[in-house]
Amino acid sequence: MLNRTDLLVVTLAGVSLAGISGCKHADETAKAARSSVTNPLKVQVDAELLRQIMVGNPQVQEVTTQEKVAARVETDASRVARIGSPVDGRITQVVVYEGQRVKQGQVLAMLHSNALSDTQFAFLKAFTQERLAQQSAERARQLVQSDVIGTAELQKREAEVLQTDAEVAALRAQLRGLGMSDHAIQQLETTKKLNSDYPIIASISGTVIERKVTVGQVLQPADLAFQIADLSSLWFVADVPEEQARSLYLGKNVTATIPAVADKTVSGKLTFVSPVVNPQTRTVQARMILPNPEGLFKPEMLASMIFESRPERALTIPSTAVVREDNKDHVFVQTSESDFILREVELGDEVSDRRVVQKGLIPSETIVLDGAFHLNNKRRQDQIKGAE
Repeated sequence: MLNRTDLLVVTLAGVSLAGISGCKHADETAKAARSSVTNPLKVQVDAELLRQIMVGNPQVQEVTTQEKVAARVETDASRVARIGSPVDGRITQVVVYEGQRVKQGQVLAMLHSNALSDTQFAFLKAFTQERLAQQSAERARQLVQSDVIGTAELQKREAEVLQTDAEVAALRAQLRGLGMSDHAIQQLETTKKLNSDYPIIASISGTVIERKVTVGQVLQPADLAFQIADLSSLWFVADVPEEQARSLYLGKNVTATIPAVADKTVSGKLTFVSPVVNPQTRTVQARMILPNPEGLFKPEMLASMIFESRPERALTIPSTAVVREDNKDHVFVQTSESDFILREVELGDEVSDRRVVQKGLIPSETIVLDGAFHLNNKRRQDQIKGAE
């Protein structure tokens, strides 16, 4: 049996163990309670910090955003000439090559054409017959006046004059169509000398951007010999996605940048907006004129075109309200007078120091408009203390 002393020791030991166990259980309960109410996105502020921030509501306002689309530099189609030969023949000489500047009327190449000489021969034959018919009709008029022949013979000879006149006129037009000038045709009438060498002439002044002929090559009327472009004025052309194209219109102010020319920026107005959507790319073509007096820009350079969208009503917040966290945009939403919670939102473009809200907020909610940086620092400090 235990004596009184032993019984007292056992009793005290039991009480001590029960106390230790009870304290440990109380600590665990308190810690679990704290973890159940702690939210890393929530923050509670005191009166001093509350005075350093500004709260308010998002605003609905008209915004105009900037749209940026890929573009390119192209030759002005109204300043490009495709040059060939109206007669078939063989190239005997090439005078100019790619990259050379030429003037309107300058000879680009020489062509030997049997078809040209054949037409010249037919013209001279008709021209000679016309002169003979005119002389014959004149003699008939004199003979009629002398009663040597009748008027029927005169009418016959005058009809021959009309026929030869028509043949000469037709062949003269044919020679013009083959590229002979009126002066060259007059020389042919005077000298009666056939010339089968045909000059291929520049129809506009500009730069030779393509040459398709070489010496000895046979050229047909449908073939391209040279392509000349006036590069003093070019086009910026952009294929705008159809969902962005609704804000495009003739005369709209746009800017364009060309990375190859030290990010050169050019401003202008749209001179063309396609009335149809390209069914393959689902884009609408738009273009502006690009002055190029110094030849700084070249066709096929890559560029970007920037234009403003149509004004739309949208929900916006100040840029100072945005908190970047884990590469995402957030704002602090007020849940009570001193409580805030960090909420992820989807934001659009920045317009005049404000951001367009696409998702995550409604106009009636109260958020931190300014001082979000201080509030986020307080939230992070609370996280660190809670983890200790």
